[in-house]
Amino acid sequence: MKRYLSMIKFSHTIFALPFAILGFTLGSLSSGDTIDWILFAYVLLCMIFARSAAMSFNRYIDRDIDEANPRTAVREIPSGVISPRSALLFTLFNCLAFIVVTALINSICFYLSPVALAVVLGYSYTKRFTFLCHLILGLGLSLAPVGAYLAVTGQFDWIPVLLGVGVLFWVAGFDIIYALQDSDFDKEKGLFSIPSFFGKSKALIISRFLHALCALALSLSIKLIIEQLGLQYGFGLAGLAVFCTLLLYQHSLVKANDLSKVNLAFFTTNGIASIVFTCILVVGLYLA
Repeated sequence: MKRYLSMIKFSHTIFALPFAILGFTLGSLSSGDTIDWILFAYVLLCMIFARSAAMSFNRYIDRDIDEANPRTAVREIPSGVISPRSALLFTLFNCLAFIVVTALINSICFYLSPVALAVVLGYSYTKRFTFLCHLILGLGLSLAPVGAYLAVTGQFDWIPVLLGVGVLFWVAGFDIIYALQDSDFDKEKGLFSIPSFFGKSKALIISRFLHALCALALSLSIKLIIEQLGLQYGFGLAGLAVFCTLLLYQHSLVKANDLSKVNLAFFTTNGIASIVFTCILVVGLYLA
């Protein structure tokens, strides 16, 4: 189990999971219902199964690429710790489990489950033909607040959609930073990424632009939350300020000629940003 958790980088669930919790909270308050803890557990399981399927499939599809890259050659499949067949079976199990749990939630989540899986699994192929792969990854994680809201209400709304847009640009921006490490390798192997296509310096500028769009989308979603659900202005502003401050901080850590702090910028800073942002808004919503 430890090997599989390592393969799928289970700790990285911290990026999208808080936004799923926020989407669930918004859905519960919008519908006027108390927290349904069984439904909440189903949402958490969907997050775990979908992400596990996506990551194990990515490792399976990229096994030859990972083996050729010195940075990733130590991963579980190229190093022989987990066989490709086992990784594929693990993917299929998680896909099936995800669909089963969506069926227990409601019909719209069940009907849309193949679409969600197509997005999160399809991402693994994108760097073979487009530098927009970072945005596809962001799209996959953006489903977290939208899906959680749908699980509670059974309908779409602008608030979770705008939150999802914010997540899309946020993830795409920090994934560009992470991809800086492999820009030379990707270019040599004919793989697509924004760093390999535009160069490291321009990639960092694009990352900053995407994070500016993220801040705008989150601002608009908070405005609607204040207007529709009575969130106090101070909580909304505090959550946004912390999140944006951490975005600025991660960009201060990484330079085109100095990637020594990429992991700090990628994992630690973004993990803290998502948790603190969600906690501030959830507390503010229940104190409203």
